[in-house]
Amino acid sequence: MPNVELILGAGPSRKRAIRTEPTQRRSTQRLDALLDAAAEIVDETGFERLTTQMVAERAGASIGTVYRYFPDRVAVLHALRERSIRRFRERVADDLERAELATWWDVVEVALDVAASLYRDEPGFSVVQSGRRETAEDSPEPEFALRIARLIEAEFDLEADDPELRFRLGIAVELGDALISRAFEREPEGDARYLFEAKRIVHDYLAEHLGHARGYDAEGWGTALDDALRRRVASRVE
Repeated sequence: MPNVELILGAGPSRKRAIRTEPTQRRSTQRLDALLDAAAEIVDETGFERLTTQMVAERAGASIGTVYRYFPDRVAVLHALRERSIRRFRERVADDLERAELATWWDVVEVALDVAASLYRDEPGFSVVQSGRRETAEDSPEPEFALRIARLIEAEFDLEADDPELRFRLGIAVELGDALISRAFEREPEGDARYLFEAKRIVHDYLAEHLGHARGYDAEGWGTALDDALRRRVASRVE
């Protein structure tokens, strides 16, 4: 079983977005309700237009309750983004525990699939695009890329702390995220062609360093893509 703590482990210490950390269950539920309200607004209007007053009204709370936890709208967005990133990592870890990891690509593909699923199913997930990507304390590469690198190194007996692997995974994270995000800007359920290309481009780029992955099935993806497009056309005709 993969060491998913490499995905879940504590990241670099940063200032928290929440002004008052909840200590009781009721307070935690109240905070979650505020973030749920903010997520709905982000999906409806975009994160640029979100205000604390809108969050209060949507959550059925007073503006004072919002300010108890957040000094301003930026803090609300940061807290929602933190929650979205945490849920992404937790889902990746859960799916990795259930997956059969035969090659490095199995790890990367899980992360890409989870990102697409959360864009589709997690309210407000697009807020992950609202801020600068987190980097590791000792590296300019995205923090999640380093987590994935450590897991791949541990699972497949690769050289530890390989700077080239971290560099390439950093680029792969940027490529995959940009294409998946764009897929959901084009269509609410995700443009199947963009999601297909996200996987193909990321695989082919990483394969230059890690080698072609056994079990990599671009032809199978193409068949699935064709089926998805046919279903979409049929639903529009109906």
